[in-house]
Amino acid sequence: MDALAGLPEATLLRDPASMEPFLRDESHVRGPHPLAVVRPHGPRALRELVRLAKAEGFGLVPRGAGTGKAGGCVPTERTVVVDFSAWPGDIRVSPQDLCLHAPASAPLRDVKAAAESQGLFYPPDPNSWESCSLGGTLATNAGGPNACKYGMTRHWVLSVEALLEDGEIHTFGISSVKANAGPALGQLLIGSEGIFGFIVGATLRLMPLPREYATLLLPVKHWEDLLDLPGRLCGAGFLPSAFEFFDPAVLAELRAHGPEEARRLPGEALAILEFDERGCTSEPFLEALHDLLGPVAEGLVIASDARQRNGIWAVRRMTSAFLKERHPKKVSEDIVVPRSRLRDFFAGLDQLGIPAVTYGHLGDGNLHVNLLAAGETEPALLAGQLMGLFRLAVSLGGTLSGEHGIGLAKREAFLALSDPAQLQALRAIKHALDPAGIFNPGKVI
Repeated sequence: MDALAGLPEATLLRDPASMEPFLRDESHVRGPHPLAVVRPHGPRALRELVRLAKAEGFGLVPRGAGTGKAGGCVPTERTVVVDFSAWPGDIRVSPQDLCLHAPASAPLRDVKAAAESQGLFYPPDPNSWESCSLGGTLATNAGGPNACKYGMTRHWVLSVEALLEDGEIHTFGISSVKANAGPALGQLLIGSEGIFGFIVGATLRLMPLPREYATLLLPVKHWEDLLDLPGRLCGAGFLPSAFEFFDPAVLAELRAHGPEEARRLPGEALAILEFDERGCTSEPFLEALHDLLGPVAEGLVIASDARQRNGIWAVRRMTSAFLKERHPKKVSEDIVVPRSRLRDFFAGLDQLGIPAVTYGHLGDGNLHVNLLAAGETEPALLAGQLMGLFRLAVSLGGTLSGEHGIGLAKREAFLALSDPAQLQALRAIKHALDPAGIFNPGKVI
C-alpha cells in the first residue's frame, strides 16, 4: 500500500517472506498475509497509522512477542500488523511508590528482573514469561501459576498509556493504589486484546519480594485424590502461591518421551505446591500442612534448596513446549471451573468422551485441556468436542478461558455462550471507543 511508504518513525515490512512469521501466534490459528507489518518507533507513526486506517479502510492488529494462544495478534483480511517490539522506553522502578513503569515492548522477564533488583516482586508469571512482552500480557490479562494467590495481570496494573481512535496516546490511572475519580477506564483496556485501543506502556504495582519458599512435589497413587485438595487447603487457611498438576495421561507422556528428569517423576498423577509466606519453611507450618494432607502426603518431597526448587519448576515450565513438539497440531484450551467443581468437571469430561490430557493450575481451577489428536480429527468433530468442553465448563459456573483470552480461536464459542447483555455492552463500548472499527477487527466480538 503506497500510503504507508512515507510513514514517520517506523520500520515497514512489505515482503511476503518477511511477513510470514507474523501470520500466526502459538495457537492453531493462521491468518492471511497482512497489507504490511509496521514497527513504530514513536507516537508520530501511530498518529499517522490511525489516520490512514480510517481514510483507507484497513484495520490495525497489535502484536507483541507472538506468544499468545488464542490468535489475538493474527492478521485478518485487509489489516496492517503493528509490531510493538521496537517501541521506545525504559523500565523505571520506584521503590518509594512500590511500582515500576515500562513500555509495552519490554520483555516480561526484564520487568520481573528490574523489580527483583530492588527487592520487589511483580507476581504475574505466564508460562511464556521468559519470552513474552509486557504489552501482550496486558492485552490478554495473562495469568500463570502465581495467579492462585496473587491474581491476574489486571490486579497489578495502576495505570496504562493507550493509543485511541483520535491517534493520540492517553493515560488512564495514576501511580498509586487509590484512584477513585470515576470508573477505572484503564482496567477496561486490560484483557481487551486491543479491540478498544492499543496499550503502549503501563505502571505496575509491586510488593516486597518473598523471602521464603516451600516447594513441594506431591505424587499420588490415585489421581482423584488431588481433586478435592485445593478446596481443602483453602478451607483450612492454607493459600499456596501455586498449585500445579499433571493428570495420569500427561505424566505418561512425560515419562515415555520427556527429558531424563521427567522420566523419573513418581505417582499416578502429580502436583506441585508452593508457599511463599513468612514461616512457610518452619517445622510447625510443614507439620500442620502434612497433617492436613493426611495419607495423600505419603510420597511428599520438599525441595531442600534453590537448585532442587528450580528443577521441579523446570519440568512444569517445559510441559507445554514438550507437548507441542510431540503433537504440533494439538489444540490447547484453558477452561476454568470453581475449585469445588473439579470432580464434577472431570466426571463430565469422561462422559463426553473427549480424548484429552490435562495439566495446569489446579489451585485456581484453570485447567489446560489438550486435544493431542486435533490435527487428525475431522474439523466438524473437533469443533463439536471443543464446544462440548466449553459448555461443560460454563455449566459448572466456570468459563471458556482463564488466561489465554478469546482472539480468533474462541470467538465463535464466546459469541454462542455469553450472556447477550454482555455482548451488547461490549459492542456498545467498542462502537463508542472505535467507531471506525480499526482496532484488531474480527477479534473477540
